[in-house]
Amino acid sequence: MLDIDGTPNQSKLGANAFFGVSLSLCRAGAGDKAIPLYKHIQKISGTKELIMTVLAFNVINRGSHADNNLAMQEFMILPVRESTFAEALRTGSEVYHTLKGIIKAEYGQDACNDNREGLVLVMDAIDKAGYTGKTKIGMDGAASEVLTKYAKYDLNFKNQPNDGAHVLNAQGLCEFYKEYVKDFPIVPIEDPFDQDDWSSWASLQSSVDMQLVDDDLLVTNPKRITEAIQKKACNALLLKVNQIGTVTESIQAALDSKATGGDVMVSHRSGETEDNFIADLSVGFASGQIRTGAPC
Repeated sequence: MLDIDGTPNQSKLGANAFFGVSLSLCRAGAGDKAIPLYKHIQKISGTKELIMTVLAFNVINRGSHADNNLAMQEFMILPVRESTFAEALRTGSEVYHTLKGIIKAEYGQDACNDNREGLVLVMDAIDKAGYTGKTKIGMDGAASEVLTKYAKYDLNFKNQPNDGAHVLNAQGLCEFYKEYVKDFPIVPIEDPFDQDDWSSWASLQSSVDMQLVDDDLLVTNPKRITEAIQKKACNALLLKVNQIGTVTESIQAALDSKATGGDVMVSHRSGETEDNFIADLSVGFASGQIRTGAPC
């Protein structure tokens, strides 16, 4: 199909057509061999050893995803010390519902409007649920959404016009993240800078010992993955199979990232269906991490 289409963005046949056909063929391949889907993906990706996937649950949103004034697009919780998937799922669910109770008691039905306070609430929920030290935090900055026309970052972007008190240059935003990393058990930060602000990505990457996950920077694009590797701008790929379009390209993107020592986090996309393909994909090529919505 890729050869027939011949375009860099699958515009001739249509990316949505690619996606549906690719997933269907992958499932058909597993059915033909009478093996589980993840086993089929393991075989076609050449993955030798499977590992348990760490879950990243999205628990607080902002921006176009929620009606509040948070600068960070998402706060996530990651159960990292559980020995089984079931235990990790239970941990995530218990922390999430504890957080829900804390927010409802303090704010009614609405979440908070301050980033630090949001992190404090998540930490409080982890503690009250009994998982201190066993559950870490992740953040999605989605910084491209807060970039101004003057190449600065407006952390009060939802209130326009504003006095500019929360507008930071790239270095200021870098220090903003470093302060949070110092004060909270943050494991990954996703999209901390604009998708074309390569130098700022590299600067933060060189100054913190943590996972920088690229979504907007790479958009699961093999060419941008190669460029990011060369510029040492990141160390983890956020892989969205319905963004790149095909299972074949998704596997290649993951292999490219792993070949240079980079991590891979398979991810859902906001508003998609509850189809479970990405769970098999994550296990099948041993991504080690999967980002989902909130637990039930």
